Amino acid sequence: MPVTRSAEKRMRQTIKRTARNRHAKSVVKTAIRRFEEALQNGDRELARGNLRKAVRQIDQAVAKGVLHKNNAARKKSRLTRLFNQNMAG
Repeated sequence: MPVTRSAEKRMRQTIKRTARNRHAKSVVKTAIRRFEEALQNGDRELARGNLRKAVRQIDQAVAKGVLHKNNAARKKSRLTRLFNQNMAG
């Protein structure tokens, strides 16, 4: 347990920040999962919409500082490539 008042405050801040970051990551993962499920079901229009939502959620996570911009770029690239391969084949 923290001893000083400043350490107690830092602990409170860390707990809040961790919860906020965990929520943001969960939202991103859910958006990606919904996109992948739509692709598996063969629903192209739903997949297209879910891809846009997933990209938007990833960008918001970057803006909040939850994801690194290169990590987000890699995720978006992989999702887009998966979508394009599915549309071609």
